[in-house]
Amino acid sequence: MCGRFSFVATKEQIRQVLPFVEVPPNLRTSYNIAPTQHVWVVANDAPDRLQQMVWGLVPSWWDGTKRPVRPVNARAEGIATRPSFRVPIRKQRCVVLADSFYEWRKEGTRKLPYRIFPKDGGLLLMGGIWDVWHQPPNGYPHKSCAIITTPPNREMSCLHDRMPFLLLDADQVQLWLDDLPLDEVLAMLQPAPDGLLRMYRVTDKVNNYQFDDPACHEPVPEDLDLFSQR
Repeated sequence: MCGRFSFVATKEQIRQVLPFVEVPPNLRTSYNIAPTQHVWVVANDAPDRLQQMVWGLVPSWWDGTKRPVRPVNARAEGIATRPSFRVPIRKQRCVVLADSFYEWRKEGTRKLPYRIFPKDGGLLLMGGIWDVWHQPPNGYPHKSCAIITTPPNREMSCLHDRMPFLLLDADQVQLWLDDLPLDEVLAMLQPAPDGLLRMYRVTDKVNNYQFDDPACHEPVPEDLDLFSQR
């Protein structure tokens, strides 16, 4: 799964990866983004600009009575038939921007966080879906999204059994946002290539979603080299 990530990038870095996307002047970055917070996305309703959405999908058909589940991830397997996902995967796709995501390894009662990021230091382009719920009584549009996950590639398999669905370049982003038949969309939902990512352990302070500091990215010593054979 992907339950926490960071987005620390300059406008120039975004333009290098996505030259067709307009970057707003109020670009806010974060070292520790958690569910229900705002994230930066490129969505197919406005594929030429960055916009903000809430991370945790609220379906358009929610009646506003019971508390919504707000899934932050959508498993690739079965995504076309799940009630909250079947319309968005066909018509409302997006790309969530990040520079890294966090995953945890259990050691006894402890949860040890790791930072996972591209080896080339570039951006992560995480494929997702979005929806809009019109909040009563005035119909205010609440845009939200979820990140699609796939089985892990080689690097991730030693840490977790899921990983974000990653788009590799601007061409794949434009294809993902295009009006594609469902079978072509589903065919894209594959794990990232092996050798794409690096990872290292980071401070336990990342476990607190309120801790948003450059220290989130600083490596800490690893007692056991979990990845020595990878």
